[in-house]
Amino acid sequence: MRVSTLALVTLIGKTGAFATPSARNLIVPATAGRSLFVSATTNNNNNNSKKGRNLVQMNLFKTLFGGLTEPGPRIPYDTLGYPADEMGKLAEEGTVVVNSEKKPNLAAATFAGGCFWGLELAYQRVPGVEYTAVGYTQGPELKPTYNEVCSGATGHTEAVCVYYNPEECSYESLLDTFFQRVDPTTVNGQGNDRGPQYRTGVYPHTPEQMEIAKARFEEEKLQYKRPIASELKEAQVFWPAEKYHQQYLEKGGRFGTPQSTEKGSTETIRCYG
Repeated sequence: MRVSTLALVTLIGKTGAFATPSARNLIVPATAGRSLFVSATTNNNNNNSKKGRNLVQMNLFKTLFGGLTEPGPRIPYDTLGYPADEMGKLAEEGTVVVNSEKKPNLAAATFAGGCFWGLELAYQRVPGVEYTAVGYTQGPELKPTYNEVCSGATGHTEAVCVYYNPEECSYESLLDTFFQRVDPTTVNGQGNDRGPQYRTGVYPHTPEQMEIAKARFEEEKLQYKRPIASELKEAQVFWPAEKYHQQYLEKGGRFGTPQSTEKGSTETIRCYG
């Protein structure tokens, strides 16, 4: 039986695994056999079993289609600097971070709002947000790269993962930044950036975050005539993006003009630099 690539991608995006027994043997979903809400600070006992699962979990598209997504160099997470290096290590272990390993007082939160450059800068300016990283999430592929995600075939969306101090910054205030930044009624994109890799979403890391986000989504529905298109789903593994994407606008963007990360800054964000 012939199955189109698009059909396979669509099915994977909805279920995380194929429905046929033979295809199901090809990969093990990243969340199989464990709770989604895993704290990096209390997960050491499961490392061996996770490594075993990760050995079984193969690159889906390379397995099925050979050169369809011919891999380039993988992202060397250990060279990215904190917090992206830590996030990369946890992703390779299959861990959805709840608190930073290095700084356990910091909680994690993930948001997708179209191109991740501008959204990252918006969160860098939020008081209580201490660290940010851009990357790829909510897709089944392992260790995705920018070019692979841009193809729209990996199932990931561009996202920002923040480490924030809950004593200084509430999850509600992080949601404020998200809804101030995006049009949640736009399907698969923001502004001029279109495609499933630019879909918007809120991805809670804990049940507490999920309850707060659900209530906020209900409030937001009353503000729009069109239905809310932004996703609200449990966070999956967050794969950090390449080093040149990290804090891109702070470093100057395309035009070499650094933008302010001062807390509380209301300076207009130039999305591409």
